Amino acid sequence: MRHQVPRGTLPDAETTDALYLFKNVRGLRATYQIRLLLYRALKERRKLIIRVPNGCKLDTDLSTLRKEQGRTLFIEEV
Repeated sequence: MRHQVPRGTLPDAETTDALYLFKNVRGLRATYQIRLLLYRALKERRKLIIRVPNGCKLDTDLSTLRKEQGRTLFIEEV
């Protein structure tokens, strides 16, 4: 573990009230990237909007996180 370094992440797009993350995947779980962006959104009092394709399956951990953070985390199917 000596070579591990703290990492950061950037959203794909930003507005004054939201951070956007675009994922073109069949399934999605609560990854480190999503949790970091959610933390930033909470800290900055913004929304985190994740856009996924129609039919994308959300893993249980992401569904739980969305229920817990319903005012901040939004998942849009496009």
